[in-house]
Amino acid sequence: MNHILKITSAAAAGIPAVIAASARDMEAASRAEDGQGHSLPNIILIMTDQQRGDALGCTGDGTVITPHLDSLAAAGYNFTAAYSSTPSSTPARAGLLTGCSPWNHGMLGYGNQAEKYPYEMPSMLKDAGYSALAVGKMHYYPQFNTHGFDLVLFDESGRHTTEYFESDYRKWFRTRCFGENPDKTGITWNEHRASAYKLPEELHPTRWTGDMAVEMIEGYRQDKPLFLKVSFARPHSPYDPPRRFLDMYEGCTAPSPAIGDWEPEEWRELKDPASDKAAFIGNFGEEYARNSRIHYYANITFIDEEIGRILNALKEKGMYDNSLIIFISDHGDMLGDHFLWRKTYAYEGSSAIPFIVKMPEGYGTAVPAGSKIDAPVELRDVLPTFLDITGSEQPESMDGMSVLPLICSVDPSWREYIDLEHARIYWNGNSWTALTDGHTKYIWHCATGKEQLFDLDSDPGENRDLSGDRRYRKLLEKMRSAMVSHLSVRGPEWVKGGKLVIRTGKYIYGPNFPGNVSATGR
Repeated sequence: MNHILKITSAAAAGIPAVIAASARDMEAASRAEDGQGHSLPNIILIMTDQQRGDALGCTGDGTVITPHLDSLAAAGYNFTAAYSSTPSSTPARAGLLTGCSPWNHGMLGYGNQAEKYPYEMPSMLKDAGYSALAVGKMHYYPQFNTHGFDLVLFDESGRHTTEYFESDYRKWFRTRCFGENPDKTGITWNEHRASAYKLPEELHPTRWTGDMAVEMIEGYRQDKPLFLKVSFARPHSPYDPPRRFLDMYEGCTAPSPAIGDWEPEEWRELKDPASDKAAFIGNFGEEYARNSRIHYYANITFIDEEIGRILNALKEKGMYDNSLIIFISDHGDMLGDHFLWRKTYAYEGSSAIPFIVKMPEGYGTAVPAGSKIDAPVELRDVLPTFLDITGSEQPESMDGMSVLPLICSVDPSWREYIDLEHARIYWNGNSWTALTDGHTKYIWHCATGKEQLFDLDSDPGENRDLSGDRRYRKLLEKMRSAMVSHLSVRGPEWVKGGKLVIRTGKYIYGPNFPGNVSATGR
């Protein structure tokens, strides 16, 4: 961990995470308290869909234009080893909702979330004294499900998995221009091609999400602290930013996709991108991939502008200083790295995410604002962090960890590795489990028995597979042993005789999934 300072006297006295509220907060009228006499902060969760961990100005090579998120990181903490354990939308969001690992919330791959979980973020924060509001993409099932939010305004990118469902964004769009097509740009949500948005900027779902979030903040009248979740449906494809944001990247050259020493030859074959517009594997040429990246980056810059408006609304309302703000994404996007597109992979483009935490003003910390923290964190850690700062008890079944000790303590105990996995999807061999500490990554391809090992410090693009290098044999054995230990609790289908077991089933749902869906998946 970087920039560790001596902890404040209040923290040393044993206050677990809500360490020292300011005098101004203590005097705030009608504010709920956490049971220790501290004013409860507002909690603002801002998330994107499919945003890579390196796709910010403050986390990448400077190509991506994100001044507002960069400023948030400068005022807070940038977690540089942050991951999505099951990097596709629904299982990732199940971990966020429940504070649990994939095995414990029961989703090991892409499927429908449970209708109800024993513990859920909105209800738990309401029990702690909050009002709970949300806007944007939730990806819940059934689609009308609110999981305890007092109010949800939905944008589900045109998806219809529940009869009679129409998202609030689509309804609003039709009130603004009945008869026009919200998908006029002509790119669906898993395509790799890119184009400027074909409608006025104010009709884009990114603008709608920002507008609704600002209105929720401006219109908030409760004495209770606010929990607000703002969930943007971009930069997930379609890569369709308004022209104004594309123009910001005029003359900019996006990084080339990573190409390693391990990709199968059939992946390398140059293809016509029109032959499969939604391909999950495809070498469409370097310039094509760079063009998709520029449009993807421009969508992020559009989101960043909306986040700036949200932060400004909090400031004008007098809520910003006394707010815990966390910015995350549900997973990343390969964008052609290793000739792969979309997500569901163990590789950094898919599994690494941004994770920024801005603390409420006046809370004692041991780490100076603006620091980077390299402890491995994951989406399951968000809910425990919220419970920690409210003084709420974390259930024993919730295996995420509050990140506040990483900010507020001199030498906190922490996990060595974070576990990653995804059940079979796209093709039969794409089924894997992985472990990483943010510096080294071990991948066990369950369906084939293949192993991969990467040194992320020297090789962040994961171009050199070290699993066959004799110099790394001891490290490989160490991480394989750690994987055996991690999976042993799952029984002989996963580990037998102290060895990892090859599994060819789909295994989308584990035995802990509410409703007792068969572990063979369906």
